[in-house]
Amino acid sequence: MPPGLRRLATALWQVGPVLAPPASTRSGPAWADSTAGTGFRSARGAQAKHQRRMQLLLALGSVLLMLIAAGWAVFFVVNGLWLIVPLDMAMVATGAASLVMSRRGELRNASLLLLGNLFVFIGAICVFLDVPSSQVPRATHHFFLSLGASAYLLFRAERALLRHGVALLFLAAFVVFASCEAAIVTPYALPDDMRVAGTWANNILAVLTLYLVLHVMQADVVARNEQEDELRTALDEQQLVLHYQPQIGAGGQVIGAEALVRWVHPQRGMVSPGEFIPLAEQTGLILPLGAWVMREACAQLLRWSEDPRMAPLTLAVNVSAQQFRQPDAVARLDAVLGRQGIDPTRLKIELTESMLVSDIEDTIAKMTAMKTRGVGFSLDDFGTGYSSLSYLKRLPLDQLKIDQSFVRDVLTDPNDAAIARTVVSLGQSLGLSVIAEGVETEGQRAFLADIGCEAYQGYLFSRPLPVDVFEAFVRERAGL
Repeated sequence: MPPGLRRLATALWQVGPVLAPPASTRSGPAWADSTAGTGFRSARGAQAKHQRRMQLLLALGSVLLMLIAAGWAVFFVVNGLWLIVPLDMAMVATGAASLVMSRRGELRNASLLLLGNLFVFIGAICVFLDVPSSQVPRATHHFFLSLGASAYLLFRAERALLRHGVALLFLAAFVVFASCEAAIVTPYALPDDMRVAGTWANNILAVLTLYLVLHVMQADVVARNEQEDELRTALDEQQLVLHYQPQIGAGGQVIGAEALVRWVHPQRGMVSPGEFIPLAEQTGLILPLGAWVMREACAQLLRWSEDPRMAPLTLAVNVSAQQFRQPDAVARLDAVLGRQGIDPTRLKIELTESMLVSDIEDTIAKMTAMKTRGVGFSLDDFGTGYSSLSYLKRLPLDQLKIDQSFVRDVLTDPNDAAIARTVVSLGQSLGLSVIAEGVETEGQRAFLADIGCEAYQGYLFSRPLPVDVFEAFVRERAGL
């Protein structure tokens, strides 16, 4: 590796956050633009309803934990078992903290806190307190079943490791305690006469909790099926439209745009991409949706080619991982380019950095084939994934895109400022242009300009616009 790149690699390692995706990183293709756009009725729809169900489930679980733990604490105090009371108080505190987090909307943190502590608490109770005997079986481990189902539901939108791993951990714990008498006999083990009533109570509560979780799951399935049908209808009946967010050059002129999809529902109005894009990815509808975006974007480029003021613009279109992994991805692009007859150099395909994690050789081969057609490539959300510099220098890229999560705090967070500088330096070393997304203030733009970034995209200049409004915006900026 050349000395310049080696120094940049060292800088990337030192700033650290560039190697891990921040919590605010958007999911889904960039053309979804799930974090932008006012006027979305995001409080409606399957995703929003799921969030409200999860918030209610966490709140109920937290309150139930506090009530049960407080009840047992009183029971142990009455029976003089004072050394067990701190465990119950810790569970009360966990329930209270989880309740506060869930009411604030911090569902992920509340879920991790509640489920993590409950795994430890219930495991400790099974091992040290609820010691099975020939007269009274163990019952506390039955809560692992409902907690495993809850974990799968709460982490439904998370990565597979978290979504499946936590649920399987609870189910594995249930299997262990149900299949053997694993326990450590201590003076604190509860006598059978105390455990008889507790066995009935725990079994009833565990069954009721499992029923509640199954009810929420069933409601989610119904809502998801309904929205999947609606999304299929939207594709068939052309309810989708593209909006265009301007990309601005150093001189303030419009140099291009990013195509962003919108769903204009006949009853619900403008539906947030954050609501339907995850569903499209889960159901495979992202393939016809992405194909429609590409066709419409190329058709728009063809229309712009007839207008001297619009013809020089580039149009960025994000391609989802599922689209790009199709064996005939290159042939599909050729078909669209041939049908529309556009200048391929006006089309810029944006790939997310996370796409480079798997099958990098296939990705490079397809990019190279598309590059020979004249199509440009931009690496979107740069700095939030795990791409290697050795792979990066092999990719036929034209542009790096600084992720908005770094731009947002570039004036206040030294780490974000260092990442922005590093990305710009890396782009210059590799002969790539650099564009920053999420630019919202003049201070951010000035900082980016000072470090050598000469292209910007964000609300400082414009929100995503319908095509006629975008064209008027281009004409207005050209007259400045």
